[in-house]
Amino acid sequence: MAHTYSHLYHLPTTGLRFFTVYGPWGRPDMALFSFTKAILEGKPIDVFNYGKMRRDFTYIDDAVDGIVRALDHIPEPNQNWAEYAPDPSSSSAPYRIYNIGNRQPVELLHFIEILEAALGTTAKKNFLPLQAGDVLETYADVEELCHDVGFNPRTPVEVGIPQFVKWYQTYYNASPSSYPQQQDANQSLHHSVEVVKV
Repeated sequence: MAHTYSHLYHLPTTGLRFFTVYGPWGRPDMALFSFTKAILEGKPIDVFNYGKMRRDFTYIDDAVDGIVRALDHIPEPNQNWAEYAPDPSSSSAPYRIYNIGNRQPVELLHFIEILEAALGTTAKKNFLPLQAGDVLETYADVEELCHDVGFNPRTPVEVGIPQFVKWYQTYYNASPSSYPQQQDANQSLHHSVEVVKV
C-alpha cells in the first residue's frame, strides 16, 4: 500500500525491517525479557530446536540510530529500476526498504550463556524441538542502509545483554540473589514439614 502511494502520488516512503530488537523497555514476550524473568524466578526457559538456532539480535540504541538516520534520508526514484530485473528494496517511485539489524547472527545457547553470566546464575533449560513455522537463522543485510546513511551497529550481545539486565534489575527491583534465597527458604520449609510428618 505504501509503495502504491509512492507510485501514484510521488510520496517519498521508507520502510524499515527490524531484526530481533532487544534492550530496556522491550517487549515482555521477547526471548531476553522472558528468559530474564524466568531465570530470576527460578523457572525453566524453553529452548527450541535444542538451542541450535541463530538470531541477528539488534540492540535498541542501534535500532534507534538507524531510524534517525533513515528519517533524514528522503528516498528518490531509482532511475535504473527495471521491471524485468526488479530490485525489491527500491523502485521507480520514491520508495526504499531497509533492514535494521546487527549483521552478526548469534547462537541461541551463546546468547543464554551471556545472560546467565550477567545474572550470576544458571538457567534451567527445557530443550524442545523446533516450533512449526520457525526458522533456523536470521541475518540482516544492512549494506544499503550503511551505504546510504552511514549506519553502523556498534553493540554486540556481550555489551547489550548486561545493559538490559542492569535496567531490568533496577526497574523491577529484581536481584540475582533474591530467588536463590527464596528457594533455600522453601527447601527449609519443605524439610521441616517432612520432619514433622516423620
